[in-house]
Amino acid sequence: MTQDLESPAAPLRLVLIVGSTRTGRFGAGVTRWFASQAAGRTDVEIDVVDLAEVRLEQEFPAPGQAPGPRTTALGSRLDRADAFVVVTPEYNHSFPAPLKDAVDRFRAEWRAKPVGFVSYGGMSGGLRAVEQLRLVFAELHATTVRDGVSFHNVWECFDVDGGPKDPTGAEAAAKKLLDQLAWWASALREARARRPYEA
Repeated sequence: MTQDLESPAAPLRLVLIVGSTRTGRFGAGVTRWFASQAAGRTDVEIDVVDLAEVRLEQEFPAPGQAPGPRTTALGSRLDRADAFVVVTPEYNHSFPAPLKDAVDRFRAEWRAKPVGFVSYGGMSGGLRAVEQLRLVFAELHATTVRDGVSFHNVWECFDVDGGPKDPTGAEAAAKKLLDQLAWWASALREARARRPYEA
C-alpha cells in the first residue's frame, strides 16, 4: 500500500502503548516520534497510554473480583480501540514486566484487533522482545502485523532534537507499519460489526 486509507467511516482509534516504566527510559522519545508519524495521517486518531503514568494497582484481582479504578479506566480505553501499537525495549531477551502485567489484566479488549510493534534496544533492536509479544497476543486472539519499526543500538539512532538520524528509513518503516495496521484495523472493525467475535 502506498497511500493512507480513505473512508467515510470514522477514523480508526489507535492506542499507542509505552511499555517501559523505567526512570530515564528511551521509550518516551521513541513514542513521541512515532506518535508524530501517526498524527500526520487522516485515517487514525491516537490515544497514548503511558504505563508509567497509568500506574495500575499493584494487586492483580482474583478471578471474578472487580478490578481497581485505574485498571477499569485503562480497560475502557483499550476497549474503544480499533488497533494498538506497542513501543517496547528489550530486557534480557524479553519485554518489560509492567507491560506483561498490563496485557494480562485484559482479554476481550484485545480480541480480533491488530497489534503493531515499535521496538528498540541494543544489537537486536528489541526484536526478540517483539517475537515473544507475538506469542502472547496470539493467545489473546489478537492479530499482529508483520512489519514493524526497530531501532538497533537505539542511543546512536536519535539526534539531540529527538529525531531519527536516518529520517527517511525510519519514516518509511513507520508508514509501512501504519498502512498494514490500518488495513487490518478497518477490516476487523467491519467484521466485528457484522458478527461479534467469539473466543
